Amino acid sequence: TAGVSLTAQQPEVNIVRTAIEALAGVLGGTQSLHTNSMDEAMALPTEKSARIALRTQQVIAHETNVASVADPLGGSYFVEELTDEMERQAEEIFDHLDRLGDGSILEGVITAIDENWFQRRIADSAYELERKFNTGERIVVGVNAFKEGNDDGDLALLRITNEDEARQLKRLDAVRSERDEAAVAAVLSKLGSQASDPDVNLMPTLIEAAACYATLGEMMGTMADVFGRHVEVPTI
Repeated sequence: TAGVSLTAQQPEVNIVRTAIEALAGVLGGTQSLHTNSMDEAMALPTEKSARIALRTQQVIAHETNVASVADPLGGSYFVEELTDEMERQAEEIFDHLDRLGDGSILEGVITAIDENWFQRRIADSAYELERKFNTGERIVVGVNAFKEGNDDGDLALLRITNEDEARQLKRLDAVRSERDEAAVAAVLSKLGSQASDPDVNLMPTLIEAAACYATLGEMMGTMADVFGRHVEVPTI
C-alpha cells in the first residue's frame, strides 16, 4: 500500500486508507501485498499496529471472497480506460528512455539518472501534489479538511533507545565471532572481482555471501568499492 498516503494527523484513519488501497490491489490481481501500519508516517510500526495491518489482509482474504475470483473487475469500462491511460503514459516514458540510450533502455536509464531526469519528474510530481493539498483542490482527511479529532491523545509510538542499539550491536558481534572469517573474506573478494565484470550475475555470489553470514553492509561496501556510490544532485 502507499506509504505516501499516510498522515500523522488522526493516524487511526490510516487503517481505512490502507484497507481501501489493499482491496484495490487485490481487485487488480496483485501477486504480493504489503499493508502499511497506521503509525508509519511517524515511526517504525509497533507490534500492535503491524498486527492490525496484517489483519487487514486477512479480513480481505477470508471475509470478502474477492480473492476467490481471478479478475473481479474484468469488463469494467472505467478500469479498462484507466489501464489504457496508464499503459500509454508508461510507453511514453519507455520511448523517452529508449531515445536517451540510442536504442537501449538500460543505457537510457543510466543517462536519465545522470541527468537527474527521474529526480526532476518525482520532484515535479511531489510539488504538484503538495500544491493541490495547500489549495484544497485535493482533500486529505485530517490534514486540510475534517480536522476534528486532531488534538486527541497521541498514539503510542515505537521508540528506538540506546539500549536497543547496544543489544543489536551485541547480536552482530556474536554473529561475527561465530562465523568463518576466512570464508567471508574469500566470498567478499570473489564478489568484488565479479562486480567489475558487467556480464556476471552477482546474485549467486550474494546468496553465497549471505550463507557465510557476511553482513549486508559488508556486501554493499564491497560493491560500492567497484561501482562507487551515487550522490544525488539536489533538484529545485
